[in-house]
Amino acid sequence: MSTGTIKKVAGPLVIATGMRDANMFDVVRVGDKRLIGEIIEMHGDEASIQVYEETSGLAPGAPVESTEAPLSVELGPGLIGSIYDGIQRPLDGIMEATGSNLLQRGVEVASLRRDRVWHFVPDVAEGDKVQGGDIIGHVQETEIVVQKIMIPPRMSGTIVSIKEGDFHITDTVAVLVTEDGSKKDIGLMQKWPVRRGRPYAEKLSPTMPLVSGQRVIDTLFPIAKGGVAAVPGPFGSGKTVVQHQLAKWADADIVVYIGCGERGNEMTDVLNEFPELKDPKTGFSLMERTVLIANTSDMPVAAREASIYTGITIAEFFRDMGYSVALMADSTSRWAEALREMSGRLEEMPGEEGYPAYLGSRLAQFYERAGRVITLGGSPREGALSVIGAVSPAGGDISEPVAQATLRIVKVFWSLDANLAYTRHFPAINWLTSYSLYIDEMEKWYGENVEKDWMELRGRMMRILSEESSLSEMVQLVGMDALSAPDRLTMETARSIREDYLHQDAFHEVDTYTSLHKQYLMMKLILGYDDICRKALSEGADIGALVALPVREQIGRFKYTQNDALESESDRITKQLVSEVNKVIAEKEDF
Repeated sequence: MSTGTIKKVAGPLVIATGMRDANMFDVVRVGDKRLIGEIIEMHGDEASIQVYEETSGLAPGAPVESTEAPLSVELGPGLIGSIYDGIQRPLDGIMEATGSNLLQRGVEVASLRRDRVWHFVPDVAEGDKVQGGDIIGHVQETEIVVQKIMIPPRMSGTIVSIKEGDFHITDTVAVLVTEDGSKKDIGLMQKWPVRRGRPYAEKLSPTMPLVSGQRVIDTLFPIAKGGVAAVPGPFGSGKTVVQHQLAKWADADIVVYIGCGERGNEMTDVLNEFPELKDPKTGFSLMERTVLIANTSDMPVAAREASIYTGITIAEFFRDMGYSVALMADSTSRWAEALREMSGRLEEMPGEEGYPAYLGSRLAQFYERAGRVITLGGSPREGALSVIGAVSPAGGDISEPVAQATLRIVKVFWSLDANLAYTRHFPAINWLTSYSLYIDEMEKWYGENVEKDWMELRGRMMRILSEESSLSEMVQLVGMDALSAPDRLTMETARSIREDYLHQDAFHEVDTYTSLHKQYLMMKLILGYDDICRKALSEGADIGALVALPVREQIGRFKYTQNDALESESDRITKQLVSEVNKVIAEKEDF
């Protein structure tokens, strides 16, 4: 084990000499308090170490000890429902160890509790041949999550001993004999270095959506299962509420939420709300399928850099079990700020706005770990890891480097608009500047699983919204009355799309989630109004009367209809619409 001494301390950066035998990205213990750090640069026998704890009190000459192992996370039963800091130390464990609700330095706490007992049930028998990724048994971790115990990657052989029973996380549950005759103990837990993606057999095309129940997302800008999305927006535009809605409603088995450098009170809201929220699918607490990583802005800046990797490694572990995992990173801008600070202290050549030249490649390495994959193992499973990263550009300016580097990587861009937020339109996703590049690949899925004309209706809605944007400039100049009757109808249909369809109340018990079938019926009603009224206009109907139809209120309130009454209510509104339009046409003919 290599040891050295501190030569220089510059905030979270420590330079140590005598570290010739250490390796890049080794975890080290710094000073008498044994602060945890990681080697990020080597020059001869000098190592540059980013320390993940407050470095006040460190001085030259203090000892530095390398653990000769990379920064790794513990993966096994006990992850679900846990709240970790950026380097996977459980916050409740730190509080128990120190007796204080303030983070203490140098605390060494196991990531997974060693005193908990788990009931292990084997899924294979003695004599069975297994390989890396195979499931040998399972543990019922929470009411709704079964932790599958897997053979570590790149290990194979024959099971010679396996038994059911109650075990601690460090106990051996099975013994494996490899082809060369050596015995390997298999426990409930495995470790994995955070900077290395977990291997898989094959990556699949993103052909199915991650259904979120949020209409503006599912209909206009869907994200695929295994896809990546960015949510940039200024302060107060609703980034966190969008991520909360996705965590609560997205079609994912496991949620990993990383609060990276966010304000303490914002993370407190998450920590308070998630345990209280009822999972709509199961009725249990949302924490029964969630892992939280809390790394607030007042915590040491270097730990932000690790928190992103810690979170995605945990997410990959559940993906390998065959689960669909949604990872929320809030926000990658704070992570990039940590990169910039460490780069500056290392005296590296700065790139645009002081960010390091490798900002884009680091972001790409993170987002590329998402995907829908076939897992390792003799009986492969399909797992998916979808990543939604919030971006917090200063002043809402998305031309800044982090937002631009992110946009070059992700395929879905939900552009949050401060002006929409100020007019109380939520989710404040701007339909003119947002986009999804997964649409073409998912067209077949929507046609087979929802309705054949889903994409046609979506395309019509986008065209109407685009036409409204062009017409609104003319309206501001000469007024609504100067428009032709068809153009005025376009404006009214667009208003209905905006106010009745895209506007969604996250706190309304019915409107908070809309199934794809209900979204389809809503589109049919709004565009049906447009079709019938255009036909009526061609027959001489008065545009003022068509705009003032009482049935428009019914169309707007359809989003509050309970799921068991959707079909009957849709048919009733359609009949009322036809009746009222026919009445307008008849009145015109009488006149």
